[in-house]
Amino acid sequence: MSTGHNDIIYREIPAPPELSDFVDSIWMLHNDAPDTKEVIILPDGRIDLFLSHSATEPFTMRLMGMSTEPDQTSISPHTLMYAISFRPLATEYVLQQTVSAIVDSAMELPAGFWGFTETDLDDFEAFTVTALQKVKEHIAAAIDERKQSLFHLIHAAAGEVSVQALSDQIFWSSRQINRYFTEQYGLSLKTYCSILRFRASFEQIKVGELYPDAQFADQSHFIKAVKKLAGVTPKMLQQNKNDRFIQFSTLPPK
Repeated sequence: MSTGHNDIIYREIPAPPELSDFVDSIWMLHNDAPDTKEVIILPDGRIDLFLSHSATEPFTMRLMGMSTEPDQTSISPHTLMYAISFRPLATEYVLQQTVSAIVDSAMELPAGFWGFTETDLDDFEAFTVTALQKVKEHIAAAIDERKQSLFHLIHAAAGEVSVQALSDQIFWSSRQINRYFTEQYGLSLKTYCSILRFRASFEQIKVGELYPDAQFADQSHFIKAVKKLAGVTPKMLQQNKNDRFIQFSTLPPK
């Protein structure tokens, strides 16, 4: 969904197929205006590693966990942000850490993490090449095939799948799957699937299709699900007054 601000530039490069289990995309956001942009960031099921600086803030690197609710925030004047958007499997097999403690929040990364410095913000194409190479270097040698299959099935269904159906297909108990999600990501599988359904509904909402498709049981369920993750009804989200609502994974490039 576009912010509508001419001063905000967004670019995104999808991950190559060989890294798509771990990376969704590499993207940049540049607020080239002298004023602060007040926005509401909406959940999209990704874990983001940010590099950024602005006219008022020094260079920082942060890792943001999954979001389960709308986040009202400000984009400072002349902010330049590059990011690697990870898929969930990357936390265990690329970052080698859980993100359960940073649900709806972020942690600052130590200076020199993965060898990144402020100069990496000089060239987005060069950063993309470097970032993807670093991901390749950090992928663990052994990966649990059940977990790979689990996320393949979840993403193929855009979250419209039950825990029991997943359990039956990958021969991993529902209890174990739920424990894995809670311990690794800090949220339930049901919540994660609802975020994916919400993300998938954005294309409908943007063009004014405010009635549910097969992903939602009925209109009331659709409204309730959107309001829980956006804080507003689908109609209000579609109107997007003052261009405040942003979901990075659906922003069109400029």
